[in-house]
Amino acid sequence: MKMWVLSCATPAYPAHSATVAMPTLKSPSSTSQLSFHRHDSPFVPEVTFSSLFMEFFTNPLQGNLVVKAVDSLHSEFRAVDSLVAVNSSRVLKAFKNARVGSHHFGGSTGYGHDEAGGREALDLAFAEIVGAESAIVRSQFFSGTHAITCALFAFLRPGDESIVLDKFDYQLLAVAGAPYDTLEEVIGKRDCGGLGSLKDFGVEYREVSLDEDGGLDWDALKVALKPHTKCALIQRSCGYSWRRSLSVNDIGKAIKMIKMQNPDCLVMVDNCYGEFVESIEPPAVGADLVAGSLIKNPGGTIAPCGGYVAGKKKWVEAAAARLSAPGLGIDCGSTPGDIMRTYFQGLFLSPQMVGEAIKGSFLIAEVMASKGYKVQPLPRETRHDIVQAVQLGNRERLLAFCEAVQRSSPVGSFTKPIAGTTPGYASEVIFADGTFIDGSTSELSCDGPLREPFAVYCQVSEWLILVPF
Repeated sequence: MKMWVLSCATPAYPAHSATVAMPTLKSPSSTSQLSFHRHDSPFVPEVTFSSLFMEFFTNPLQGNLVVKAVDSLHSEFRAVDSLVAVNSSRVLKAFKNARVGSHHFGGSTGYGHDEAGGREALDLAFAEIVGAESAIVRSQFFSGTHAITCALFAFLRPGDESIVLDKFDYQLLAVAGAPYDTLEEVIGKRDCGGLGSLKDFGVEYREVSLDEDGGLDWDALKVALKPHTKCALIQRSCGYSWRRSLSVNDIGKAIKMIKMQNPDCLVMVDNCYGEFVESIEPPAVGADLVAGSLIKNPGGTIAPCGGYVAGKKKWVEAAAARLSAPGLGIDCGSTPGDIMRTYFQGLFLSPQMVGEAIKGSFLIAEVMASKGYKVQPLPRETRHDIVQAVQLGNRERLLAFCEAVQRSSPVGSFTKPIAGTTPGYASEVIFADGTFIDGSTSELSCDGPLREPFAVYCQVSEWLILVPF
């Protein structure tokens, strides 16, 4: 049984024309822009490989599927370039306002009391970029889940109110369906063994299910809030759910609806995978806190670790106290100089890296939808995060797709990803992530839980597209 991988390195579009020249198929010994790599795979049926190969690659009338997709996405790619320009401008403005200098890259040791101003400058710049009053950007957050957890614990306390007045009243409400798998044990939706979930601390939880089209159920949300709902959680990205990611405008509409029902309800937005995909961030439309990971979008594929929380100053300080300890504030914690520099540099480059990932998502959707696979978001649909989901239909195809991605990765191309249990996940998960930072995803990665509908969630830079089936 065989698998073929198609890689393409032609320009997105020429400088003065919307037409992309179609490469010709040549023998393997030639120096063509189009190359095929043949691999044995126990997961790909021979009939599937043969039919698709004959249909798309040996018929000269079909041409190159990927290059045709690139050609057809000219206007979408131009729009992404415009977005990158806008976001790069606001990052540059924030850096200038924070008076970022090379002395800020020095870092610190121990308690971090002798820090030379880099921590403060980074926090100021980040807060301005996302439209927040305050921010903490720290290496001590070791994942997005960790940062989100600190934000939730900043808001929620046991005994604030009568926790459950009746079976419909709760303190924490997820308004965009089920949260990402790794938050289930944080919330207590899945048992954590008494290790300190929100449920262990007496915080109750419920969800507003999504609408049939995978978006927010606005009718349900209109009546979802109760007087004792203390916090509403909004997940911007799709996570491991087959649903639409939320636009910042939709998040703003949801926040208004929440505050109209209960002005005291605080809104927390899980912003992972959404940073710089639009020209504004959730704090600009009323989110009390947002949180995310630095090894995703805002780290620009350079930051080696860390996360952030941004929003209202009071609640950022409360989240910082959860990260460290009450009374220590935000002016503590050391960050080595080699890491501090990458935070500034990665943040500066992140609009460009995110732009490449958005173009990659357009390409994946265009190609895979043309081959009959269900995709989310749909081809050419406006993007609100960098994740492109593809329903593959069965375990074998999901494994084969991830293996093909790993073989095409810049790091670890010689390894084979193996599905297994991973801390925080309820199902078996397979990860293909040949990236330079462990857990970073923007360069080239895909992953997915081995459960129905066997969807793979891709993040890929613009110029590598796989055709494994």
